[in-house]
Formats: sequence, structure tokens, C-alpha cells
Amino acid sequence: MSLHLFHLLKITEQSLTPDFQEGDFVITLKIPFFFDHYKVGDVIVFDQASYGRMIKRVQAVSPEDRSIFVIGSHPNSIDSREFGAVQTQSVLGKVIWHISKKASS
Repeated sequence: MSLHLFHLLKITEQSLTPDFQEGDFVITLKIPFFFDHYKVGDVIVFDQASYGRMIKRVQAVSPEDRSIFVIGSHPNSIDSREFGAVQTQSVLGKVIWHISKKASS
């Protein structure tokens, strides 16, 4: 098992527009031995079986069954309303840094 604490990922969809635009980059952090600490409002990246890698905002957390309800801000976003809660073991990490393509232009 490889342990990756940080991931650099490029935004390729419009799920969280206008805050995160297609072409932006994010850096995520996951410390698996530190209790998976996600709270409402956090932005997380996770793998979802039917849709692949996704980025969404946490809307609710259920510590009892270690699941997270996520939502996108784009009107056509596919999120927990479509596929249900995300299990914490599917989370790659919480976004800790956002690099906007507008800032680099």
C-alpha cells in the first residue's frame, strides 16, 4: 500500500463553478492515521465507482457510518443527490490549496 499525503490535481469539469473553474489546480491533503476529519463546507476529492474521480463540497457528515454527503454548486452537478453518500475510505483528501488559472494568466 502506497501512502500519498498530497495530491496535485487539475479541475476538468464545472462541478464547483464559479469557485473552482475548469483548468484550475488543487492540492489535497490526507493524513489517514489522523482521524478523517471532514466538516461541512470542506472541499474534498474522492473516487466514486460510477463516475470516477470527483471534487465536491461537504454538505453533511455522518461519523457513525463514516459517510459524507457531498454537493456541487453547478446546476447540473452530479453529487450525493444522485449517487448517495461517499464513504471516507474513498476520499483522496481535503483541498488545502486552490491555484486559479485566472491568477496565472
